[in-house]
Amino acid sequence: MRNLTNPLAGLYLVTPDWDDTEQLLKVTEQALLGGAAIVQYRHKFANAALRHEQASALLALCRRFDIPFIINDHVALCMTLDADGVHVGGTDVSVAEARAIVGSEKIVGASCYGDLQLAHAAFDAGASYVAFGGFYPSRVKMYPVTTPFDIVSTACAAIALPNVVIGGMTAENCQPLITSGAHMVAAISSVYLAADPQAAAREFASLFERRMAALA
Repeated sequence: MRNLTNPLAGLYLVTPDWDDTEQLLKVTEQALLGGAAIVQYRHKFANAALRHEQASALLALCRRFDIPFIINDHVALCMTLDADGVHVGGTDVSVAEARAIVGSEKIVGASCYGDLQLAHAAFDAGASYVAFGGFYPSRVKMYPVTTPFDIVSTACAAIALPNVVIGGMTAENCQPLITSGAHMVAAISSVYLAADPQAAAREFASLFERRMAALA
């Protein structure tokens, strides 16, 4: 079991539903070179063999960069590969169940949508971070765009956990959320569909660097 010292902060990269493993790795590596701080493997339509292949390859890539690698939903795969953690949503296993399976050292993230009570419950159940959104329309995920912006500042004041914001994030529209206290910004299409994924990731990463400099 790894002892991760990397803080949960910065660009939180979420993979698209790509079956082309070579292309997935190529773009992910470019994003890591640009400063992505965390990678979550999420492929809702992959079969078990492809999921294992892609997650294994992405884990090895993240190990090279010494950043956390998180698997969406599939707790058993996380344990099989010894990934750094899991992320669970409202239709997946509960935070408490995930924490009981992965143990105390791994990361457990929880989707809380626009519901602060879900975030409080996730904290009580042993989550490592909470995720809020969607804030903006997404090109790749369908969900209600109803999350209020002030949930970030409220969560920062009330819940002693890092938070990640998700939903149509770009380097421009995420800035008010970072100013409000968002620790991480999750991005899929803004990086994976960018003409220059490394530059796109660097633009996100620079927002957090400027924030840290302002707080210093």
